[in-house]
Amino acid sequence: MKQKDIKKMTTSQATKDIDKLKKDLFNFRFQVANGQLKSSSKINDTKKNIARLKTLIRGKVNA
Repeated sequence: MKQKDIKKMTTSQATKDIDKLKKDLFNFRFQVANGQLKSSSKINDTKKNIARLKTLIRGKVNA
């Protein structure tokens, strides 16, 4: 997810994306436990995207 795409989002869109990313992260953890996940970098990327979206929401609420 690119920064310019994140800046264009509304708060409700960001919240929906956070929920989707959390579900993806949950599934990635199961895939790691089962040895099915090919690229472990997906976990770190997902965590970073969640943090970016939370920062966006916090910035819009405080502004």
